[in-house]
Amino acid sequence: MSDSDIDGLDRLDCKILRVLQSDGRITTADLSERIGLSPTATADRVKRLTREGFILGYRARLDPAKIGRGLLVFVEVLLDRTSPDVFDAFAVQVQRATEVLECHLVAGGFDYLIKARVKDMTAYRAFLADVILPLPGVRETRTYAVMEEIKTFESLPI
Repeated sequence: MSDSDIDGLDRLDCKILRVLQSDGRITTADLSERIGLSPTATADRVKRLTREGFILGYRARLDPAKIGRGLLVFVEVLLDRTSPDVFDAFAVQVQRATEVLECHLVAGGFDYLIKARVKDMTAYRAFLADVILPLPGVRETRTYAVMEEIKTFESLPI
């Protein structure tokens, strides 16, 4: 994707986004140096990119194992029926599950794909019984426990 493929962004905006994705704690002064713009102009661009919704926020990446969330699982969920009321109820309930990192309504052989982190297999068994299976409309699940993380999300290509 070239810089011109992103509506409303010029080359410097794209550069700012690339740098911030790799180092969200960079100072405005260092960022301005990296992109070749004054600190004031750089700060104005970052504020605009935030205001326009290109930058959604900043966060620290934590080591899952060190905080008791070492097991990553993906769960396919098949619903007993697909209707707006079931989708809505499912979405409300899954939002409350702190173990769930991501949940996607998908096209294909099942309805939802859930990405979750728990401590271990014992914790996963409890999560499945107490959180996933009671979700509205759940008929069937398939779980894939991750043995090794090869590539995790770092940044979007810009």
